[in-house]
Amino acid sequence: MSFEKLDLSPSLLRAVCDEGYETATPIQAQAIPSVLDGRDLMGCAQTGTGKTAAYALPTLHRLGDGGPGESRKNRGRGPTRSIRTLVLVPTRELAVQVAASFSKYGRFGKLRTTVVYGGVNQNPQVRALQRGVDIVVATPGRLLDLMNQGYVDLKRIEILILDEADQMLDMGFLPDLRRIVASTPKRRQTLMFSATMPDEMRRLASQWLNEPVHVQVDPVSSPVDTVMQSVYFVEQRYKPQLLAHYLQATACERTLVFARTKHGADKIAKQLVRSGIHAAAIHGNKSQNARTRTLEQFKSQKPPVLVATDVAARGLDIEAVSHVINYELPEVPEIYVHRIGRTGRAGASGIATSFCGADERVRLKRIELLTRRSISVEQDQPKYELTSQSSSRSSGTAARPRTATRKPHSGKRGQTAQPRRKAQKTDSQQSGSQPRRSKRRHRIDATSN
Repeated sequence: MSFEKLDLSPSLLRAVCDEGYETATPIQAQAIPSVLDGRDLMGCAQTGTGKTAAYALPTLHRLGDGGPGESRKNRGRGPTRSIRTLVLVPTRELAVQVAASFSKYGRFGKLRTTVVYGGVNQNPQVRALQRGVDIVVATPGRLLDLMNQGYVDLKRIEILILDEADQMLDMGFLPDLRRIVASTPKRRQTLMFSATMPDEMRRLASQWLNEPVHVQVDPVSSPVDTVMQSVYFVEQRYKPQLLAHYLQATACERTLVFARTKHGADKIAKQLVRSGIHAAAIHGNKSQNARTRTLEQFKSQKPPVLVATDVAARGLDIEAVSHVINYELPEVPEIYVHRIGRTGRAGASGIATSFCGADERVRLKRIELLTRRSISVEQDQPKYELTSQSSSRSSGTAARPRTATRKPHSGKRGQTAQPRRKAQKTDSQQSGSQPRRSKRRHRIDATSN
């Protein structure tokens, strides 16, 4: 469907045309008419499907001339402006991107947008609020802080938008969200967009939304067809060597590596640097200036390998990501689909590779059940990786790394390995001393690899 058929204002159509957009995406085509009609909406779609424009364009239209809300007198310049739309997002990077989208689509209008997030000095944000704004894009923590200081008043909110709502729940923002939503008028239009739809999200939607329209496109169980998926089976302690080997042997334009924790992201980046690979980490513990510098480097002509947590990577709009590497498989299978959606965007092809340890087999199975497809196993197996798919899936341990281990492990693994070493020793004694030296040399070679 073309944007001309969506009944948007001429100024918005002009901005859309300048951006080179001609045809609305499925989420835009389904959501925009309902939002223009003033309906509450619950939208579920993967990242990269155009969710921001799906709510930004109709919101700008409704706040403009002819829309509901305040009169032109109250929408004038100066302190008489009040916040009419609030957009809540989980991360600083997404807040900046969403605010930029509102400014880009509304550049031919007179509405003012500002962004509010933590990790930076609040004074510039306070000054912008005091000058008067129509639209605020904010992270919950900083917004609540400014509300407590008396700088933010939400009593005249007309449209409340929660973007990446599932991620805000995962980050523990639910108490803040409840306090913020309670500060807005009961008579408002509420839009909720999310990449996944857990049960908690549905319960909140029933409380905060009034007879919402439900829109779901590109179900989260459907990975992008242009992304080629594969998996390596490897023990956890050999993942650093495998990652360095893979990056050195693969022609990657822009690579995003996913780690489960902030500490893990830092550790992986440091290991890559020690291996001579340009790498950088991004996560919530980094300062805003550091995160901004890292993203600018990643978007440059010579990008580092970016190691990120799911929270930091959620909502990042980065083009030409050629490779996504799941250094650790996520516990929630839907997150896997979201991760690999960072590549293969806008019709481009991409490669998603996962490192699956012995304790991650159940996670892999859940991902394959969700996506209804089997992920192909890489045939180019380095020495420190499992030697076969069948043996790895049945036993859950790797034969080659066990041979390379000089000392037995404690617990069950050590107990099962001990009889095997005794049997090998007996065979060597029966055939002379030469095989024993050959075995010792093999252990040393395997350890060095």
